[in-house]
Amino acid sequence: MNVRERKPGDVERLIELVADEDDATQRDRYRMALLAIQGWEALRIVQALGAPRRTVQAWAYRYRDGGIAALRPVPPSGRPPKLPREREAEFKARLDAGPRETDGVCTLRGRDAVRILEREFGVGYSLDGAYDLLHRLGYSCLQPRPRHEKNDPAAMKRFREAAPLLSAP
Repeated sequence: MNVRERKPGDVERLIELVADEDDATQRDRYRMALLAIQGWEALRIVQALGAPRRTVQAWAYRYRDGGIAALRPVPPSGRPPKLPREREAEFKARLDAGPRETDGVCTLRGRDAVRILEREFGVGYSLDGAYDLLHRLGYSCLQPRPRHEKNDPAAMKRFREAAPLLSAP
C-alpha cells in the first residue's frame, strides 16, 4: 500500500487517537491508517488486527484521500421523518389535550392518531408508522381500557342487583 503522512504530525495524532479511543472499531480504523503510514503491507495489518483485507485497504485509502477527518464515523443519513421534528411538540400537545368533540371518540387510539396526522398536520402515516411515531415520542399503547365519560358505577351495581337471573342454578 502506498500511503504517506498527509500532514506533518498525523502519525503522532493517530497514536494519541489510538490511545484515547474507547470504541474498539474506531480504534482499529486509526490503527489501520497508522500502520499503513508506517509502511506495513496490507496482509501484515490483516494478521495484526484480524480485519479483512478489503477493510484494511478501505480505511488506509480513506486516510490517504481525506486525512484523519475521513476516519471519523459518519452518521447515517436515513430518510427524514414525515412529521417534521419542529411539529412534534405540537402533535404531542394535541394528543395530550385529549379527544375533541369533533373526533367522535372518548379516547384517542392509533387510528385516531393517523387521522389527526393526516387532517391536521397534512402528513400520511400508516397505522404501524403512527405507532412507531407515538413510541418515539414517549407514548405507550399499554393502557387500561378507558371508561366512558357517562359511565356510572352506581347504576351498574343497581342493574346487577335488580336484574333477573338469566339461568337457573
